[in-house]
Amino acid sequence: MNNGRFAIALHILVLLTKNQGDLLSSEYIAGSININAAMVRKALQGLKQRGFVQSKEGKHGGVSLATNPQDITLSQIYGSIRETSILGSKQQPNPNCSVGKQINIHLDNLYQDAERALVAALEKQTLWEFAQKFK
Repeated sequence: MNNGRFAIALHILVLLTKNQGDLLSSEYIAGSININAAMVRKALQGLKQRGFVQSKEGKHGGVSLATNPQDITLSQIYGSIRETSILGSKQQPNPNCSVGKQINIHLDNLYQDAERALVAALEKQTLWEFAQKFK
């Protein structure tokens, strides 16, 4: 689910922004999000592949930001985790129905418009700006 993955990714990146210079363990991050550390490690893999985070292995290892948070937009984060439309998947309706045979065409347009609006809104805010909301 996109929105769950986005929330987890953003939570991780805000924690790393608020703790710049520190290495945070997946267990620490999981405790903040209140999810299993394995889910955090999976999210971190994707964030690392996109160049948002870097890691140090070993007993005193952890993760930190790899990029200046002022250079990361929320739309870049969203784009890195996006798998499906924000409005969900479409069905395979009855092609003999007057609505069913056309609904997916119109849903495609609606989904694309919604996606463009979301990405445009997220593009206006950086990770740094978003992180400043947390005192």
